[in-house]
Amino acid sequence: MSNHEVYPTTNANQQLERQFLNFLIPSPPGPGFGGAPAFPGIPGPGFQPSQAPSAPPPPFTPQQAVASPFAIDPGAISLCMFRNTFIWLSNGQGFWFYPIIIGPRSIAGFRWNGRFWVIFGIDTRRIVSFTCF
Repeated sequence: MSNHEVYPTTNANQQLERQFLNFLIPSPPGPGFGGAPAFPGIPGPGFQPSQAPSAPPPPFTPQQAVASPFAIDPGAISLCMFRNTFIWLSNGQGFWFYPIIIGPRSIAGFRWNGRFWVIFGIDTRRIVSFTCF
């Protein structure tokens, strides 16, 4: 018998949501973890979750950069971490976003809904262009 757990099939958005929620609400350390240093990129004991920006984004929609036919490179968008970023999607939508986590195929952070910031995550393959301020 295998020691591996079987998980139900999840889509990329559900996996990103789980990852993001685990980042925001880390599990308390179990036996043997008290005071242990964190691994790079993984919150350790005493971790305080990132908070939404305290101010709204700029009051304008920036000019769209030339869209790329390729997926957005996580390395390029990582320059926008913790900055107001305007994102355009392949479906034509555009919105202000404040990224705090960038993975190989997804980003998570806070999206401006016109009144306040809400938790949001998206597959980078849906992004055609972005610009950060």
